[in-house]
Amino acid sequence: MRKRNHKYIFVIGGVMSGVGKGITSSSIGTILQAKGFSVNLMKVDPYLNVDAGTMNPTEHGEVFVLKSGLETDQDMGNYERFLNRDLDSADYMTSGMVYQHVIEKERSLGYKGKFVEAIPHVTDEIRRRFIHAADVSKSDISVIEIGGTVGDYQNILFMEAARALRLRQPSDVIFLLVSYLPVPSTIGEMKTKPTQNAVRQLNSYGIQPDFIIARGPVALDEKRKEKLAIWCNMEAPHVISAQDISSIYEIPTHFEKENLGNLLLASLSLKTHVRRDGLEKWKKFVSRVSGAKDEVKIGVVGKYFDTGDFILSDAYISVIEAIKHSAYSIARKPVLTWINAKDFEKGTEDISKLKEYDGILVPGGFGETGIEGKIKAIQFARENRIPYFGLCYGMQLMIVEYAQHVAGLNGANTTEIDKDTPCPVIDIIPEQKKLMAESKYGATMRLGAYPCVLKPNTIASRAYIGSGTKRYTLQDSRYTIQERHRHRYEVNPEYITQLEKAGLVFSGVSPSGILMEIAELPRKVHPFFLGTQFHPEFRARPLAPHPLFTEFLKAAVERSKKK
Repeated sequence: MRKRNHKYIFVIGGVMSGVGKGITSSSIGTILQAKGFSVNLMKVDPYLNVDAGTMNPTEHGEVFVLKSGLETDQDMGNYERFLNRDLDSADYMTSGMVYQHVIEKERSLGYKGKFVEAIPHVTDEIRRRFIHAADVSKSDISVIEIGGTVGDYQNILFMEAARALRLRQPSDVIFLLVSYLPVPSTIGEMKTKPTQNAVRQLNSYGIQPDFIIARGPVALDEKRKEKLAIWCNMEAPHVISAQDISSIYEIPTHFEKENLGNLLLASLSLKTHVRRDGLEKWKKFVSRVSGAKDEVKIGVVGKYFDTGDFILSDAYISVIEAIKHSAYSIARKPVLTWINAKDFEKGTEDISKLKEYDGILVPGGFGETGIEGKIKAIQFARENRIPYFGLCYGMQLMIVEYAQHVAGLNGANTTEIDKDTPCPVIDIIPEQKKLMAESKYGATMRLGAYPCVLKPNTIASRAYIGSGTKRYTLQDSRYTIQERHRHRYEVNPEYITQLEKAGLVFSGVSPSGILMEIAELPRKVHPFFLGTQFHPEFRARPLAPHPLFTEFLKAAVERSKKK
């Protein structure tokens, strides 16, 4: 059951999107956890999508998969990385989930024939989910990020639900506005008026923010802090400066310098009983980030980069952060270059440029766009002994490349690209074919955590067992790991023997032995040529780097030394 006087912190955005609500929420969670409180972080997405699974990565960013298999917003990944633990499905909510529940309840006479309205029935369901997430996590404090920006029509009902919760528990609910303060180049001074207007808009919903997180290119000076406090009706210490900094992982320590943690606890009538520095491990990690000077150059060959005239690296944010965690753990500064696979297909980029990099990574994805470019990159990495790491689709295309150019399986391909391929080395999960035929794409994949048995004396097994973190279980002489999946296609069992005879090693398989989870070449053949059917990036964290990423980075560092 929920603890008495459970506390809620709502994080709302002002002025514009992309100002860092997710990182702010993550940092607050890290600080409060370090002060001895159990915290659950919750993301509210105002989209009508039931989950994030069918959203285009170039529009919405990465789809992050929870242990349960729920496909969520990328902020959930930030939450898990900062808290260093798994989150529950209850910690994610969309408008689609809420409306679906309300409509299904109405259809089954759950409202006993009442006239169902947005207020109170939809807002009651939203508030119920806020409380349910707290119950499931058994936390002391919920930090709830409401997606979008003040003034968006889509998130008004969520704000109304939060307002109603505060009305019922006035001493247990506080609001933070994360707002942007621009410094126009032609004017040369920081402007507070957009944030003042955002606060007025929030006031029109019946909500007075208790704190303002003042985002901006430079630190907020005392004059503007006092000005915001006066015009936005709060104490000056509750206006927190949050200027741009080099690493998101410095934000919790920056907020602590602004005394944000203690101010939040005071506003919630709480006191910390932790005397030690709860952020000690976090600070050590941050020092490794700032102390890393020697570079390791990684080329990320993907396709979800171009969106108009801009590059959207958010499509691979968990991969990027996983590389950083492992690089910092071995005292290296990662230098990532986004390589559009489509450029290799068009011939606008010379494939030999890949020799510049210490390692090549091909992340997950769907569809045929850029596939031939990726296969060319994989072949080049294999033939030139450049460390290669393939994730999900990156492993599947690694299998296709190996089948075509080493195993002698002419025309080998994945049926995702070529349904009539004579050698379907990658094929769809059988039980999903019926759903796919009916165009039911949502929730048709292998999603969430699944077990994988490691083959002894392989790169994969040595990485996991020697990582120093308990990421495996040992039973009946079998090392078993748990990793998260998001895919429809698998290595076709009919071709496993031929691929193994050609030298490929399947170093991780499902407990049944049917599904291939990790493929690699022996180290005597290649320094690091490995792919995973799962997404290891979803379980990589600052304080617990993923062993496969670390092993990949170590191989890349060795190449850089030889160069």
